Amino acid sequence: MATIDDLRDTADGLPGSEERAMTGGAAWFVRRRLYAWECHPWPSIPADVREIIAAEPVVGVKVADPVDALALVQMAPDVFLRTTTPWGEPKVAFRLGAIDREHLVELVTEAWRVQAPKYLRAEYDAATG
Repeated sequence: MATIDDLRDTADGLPGSEERAMTGGAAWFVRRRLYAWECHPWPSIPADVREIIAAEPVVGVKVADPVDALALVQMAPDVFLRTTTPWGEPKVAFRLGAIDREHLVELVTEAWRVQAPKYLRAEYDAATG
């Protein structure tokens, strides 16, 4: 089971990553581009999903393609939520307590890669390569 601290640790290791406090919780940016965030039960979210978000920690991340998000939801519907809000697509939200740390690291790193400029991706690849 992953925690918000696991997300913070992962984000802290990504070049140019910055955590900010937002209305709905913490959010992570790379060069002013949002890539991960704590979900908040906004009224615009469907009621069944809003109940989950109100009851437990849920995190949203950017994905490269809407097909990627759909595949994750279909692969593990007990972990990934079908929808949150229409803004910021493509993205996927997941129940933090239902995902393992390794998968969290993969999702957050990939979300960062989607939003990071090429020079930061090259810096990260050189450091981890």
